[in-house]
Amino acid sequence: MARQLTSPAPRADAVRREAGFALIEILCVLAIIGLLAAIILPSLPRATTRARLESYAVATAALLKADRSAALRRSVQIATLVDAEQRAIRSGATGRIVRFPGDVTVDTTLASRCADRPAGHSIDFFPSGMSCGGTIALARPGMGYEIRVNWLTGGVDIVARKQKLL
Repeated sequence: MARQLTSPAPRADAVRREAGFALIEILCVLAIIGLLAAIILPSLPRATTRARLESYAVATAALLKADRSAALRRSVQIATLVDAEQRAIRSGATGRIVRFPGDVTVDTTLASRCADRPAGHSIDFFPSGMSCGGTIALARPGMGYEIRVNWLTGGVDIVARKQKLL
C-alpha cells in the first residue's frame, strides 16, 4: 500500500514550476510592446503648442524691434529679410535667424516698394524711426498671431487672432 500525504499542501517542486513567469514570456511581452511603440509613436502628431507659437511671435517681434533700434542707433537703413517660403526671418543688424516649424503657416503682407526701390521681401527700418511696414502672420489650426510693423512709427505689435476650424 502506498503512503498518502497527510498534508493538503502541494509538493515544493510543483509550486516552483507554476509560480511567476518564465524569462522567455517576459521577453516576448517586452518585444511586443517595443514593436507597438515603434509603429505608433511616429504617427503621433508633434504639433506646435499654443505657448510655442506665442514664443515664435515674441521672438519675431524682438528681432524686428532690435533691427529698428539698431537703425536708430547707427543712423543707417536696416532691412529685416522675410522669407515665407523658407519659413525664416533674418535680422539685418545681427544676422540672427528665427525659423518656424512645418506645421506653422507663415503669411506676409509687405510693401512692394519702399524708399523708391522695389521691396517685397523685407521690412526696412530707417534712421528716422520710420519703416516700410508690414505684417507677418503665424498660424496653426485653431489660433494665430500677427506681428505688425507700423510704417509711420516703426513700432512692432503682436496681435492674437482666433482661427476658424474648417
